[in-house]
Amino acid sequence: MHPNDTIVAIATAPGMGAIGIVRLSGAGAFTVANAVFRGKDLSAQPGHTLHFGHIVSHKGLALEQVIDEVVAGLYKGPKSYTGEDTVEFSGHGSPFVLEQIVRCCIASGARLALPGEFTQRAFLNGKMDLTQAEAVADLIAADSAAAQQTALKQLKGGFSSDLKVLREQLIQFAALIELELDFSQEDVAFADRTELAALIARIASATQQLIQSFSLGNAIKNGVSVAIIGKPNAGKSTLLNALLNEDRAIVSDIAGTTRDTIEELLNIKGILFRLIDTAGIREHTSDEIEQIGVGKSLEKMRNADVVIGLFDASTESREAVLQQEETFSALGLKYLLVLNKTDLPGETSSRERFAGIDALYISARQRGQLDALKEALYAMAIDTSLSAESTVVTNARHHEALLKVAECLEDIRMAMDNEVSGELLALDIRRCLHYLGTITGQVEVDRDILGTIFGKFCIGK
Repeated sequence: MHPNDTIVAIATAPGMGAIGIVRLSGAGAFTVANAVFRGKDLSAQPGHTLHFGHIVSHKGLALEQVIDEVVAGLYKGPKSYTGEDTVEFSGHGSPFVLEQIVRCCIASGARLALPGEFTQRAFLNGKMDLTQAEAVADLIAADSAAAQQTALKQLKGGFSSDLKVLREQLIQFAALIELELDFSQEDVAFADRTELAALIARIASATQQLIQSFSLGNAIKNGVSVAIIGKPNAGKSTLLNALLNEDRAIVSDIAGTTRDTIEELLNIKGILFRLIDTAGIREHTSDEIEQIGVGKSLEKMRNADVVIGLFDASTESREAVLQQEETFSALGLKYLLVLNKTDLPGETSSRERFAGIDALYISARQRGQLDALKEALYAMAIDTSLSAESTVVTNARHHEALLKVAECLEDIRMAMDNEVSGELLALDIRRCLHYLGTITGQVEVDRDILGTIFGKFCIGK
């Protein structure tokens, strides 16, 4: 990657559309744009203006060939997305036409941008920090209202602001500790150890809250996997169809109809739940294919974020429900016990028969009490103790760095308790500041890490 190059790429999604955008950025963006644009002299126009014209190509000494009618948007650095001179050609959305425009720009001195290179330049030019740059990718990939709002908050610098406050407070004490080292011969203390201990406690508390928010952030970003587990004919496929409000899974009274897992998405209050309808679990079956299906069901159960243990209330025993609950608990699973078919004649006594068991009573066929089930799923997956204004960590890289920060803070606390020397205390504080800085990019981040981060972006962003 050469930061002084002029880069070009299609900025809109692949496929045919009414409008498509080709983006140029770099020191030579206006020179390249002028070479392919016929209309006004773009280099003489003010920034943040739009100009109509044509894109033309040269074929040796032949006459210019018009490629498309476009509107050129001009953004002069540093007041642009990348911080460099930027030109965006809005043309017709034919993939062939847009590709021709890109080729014309390359023939005039630009090169094709790498994935995420526009946003990486914005980061390198100080237009955004690393958490904001990663939020751009999250916003592009957002497929729910919660994911959209979380990404927008991080893009606006919400997460960065929280980290900046923590880091600045720690830097102030680090400076005083370093000053003590310069005057070590005089045996003076500039940093109040009591205040430092209180600060470390506050930062540790804030860090733990951010770490704990990752489970919610992961649910917002990647969705919540929910495995529907139960014996054959418990009503698993009927429940899936009822929750989705469509006939997605085959429903039959024949035991073992579902042989493989079926996955579908359900949006509950802006959070995506990946519902997994599994094969009925029974211990003894001679059907080889059914045995494979049961194995897959058990695997999905162990890997799911939440498990719905579904039971036929008309035939299941109280002991079997309690035994299944013990199994879920032993495996450390988050689970909901759900008693189905409570609409059948004679099942008015279900609540009495299963009294004392914390379970939901539903009728998948009649779609009764499904709203209560959705509420329970949402409450189990989402930490309701976090307010709408709380910062939520959605990125695994941030979570890993915060765990390192927590370790460093504990080392600092222990060092202070043991009254270690200022030199060792300063080392622990520097290490903590380093991990905080790697999250936002305030310290030099390894180029391999940057390549991994921006390599996940689409070309043109």
